[in-house]
Amino acid sequence: SGHGDDPHRFRVNLDMGMKRKDIFYVYIVRCKDRTYYTGYTNNLENRIKLHNKGDGAKYLRGKLPVKLVYAKEYKYYKNALHAERKIKKLRRRDKELLIKNYERTNGNLSL
Repeated sequence: SGHGDDPHRFRVNLDMGMKRKDIFYVYIVRCKDRTYYTGYTNNLENRIKLHNKGDGAKYLRGKLPVKLVYAKEYKYYKNALHAERKIKKLRRRDKELLIKNYERTNGNLSL
């Protein structure tokens, strides 16, 4: 039996390839009603377009358009998911501090 018969070997190679290619983003958008929505994606530009077309999160229905106000890049999905959960638990004023600090160092976002 050759190397092709070992499913574990294939999975390891696949995982390594995915980790190298993918970049994940945690983002915050400001809705029309001034509320914030936090999410994560591996295609930030496309996700914002989808949100504004009305596709995606149910929370955003009736709150469009949204404006991207914060984004942070992560190499690994798990790290992005963890960061998203932390941000979602923040109080509004803490999210606004995070956004202000982000805007101070990155300028306004155009997406």
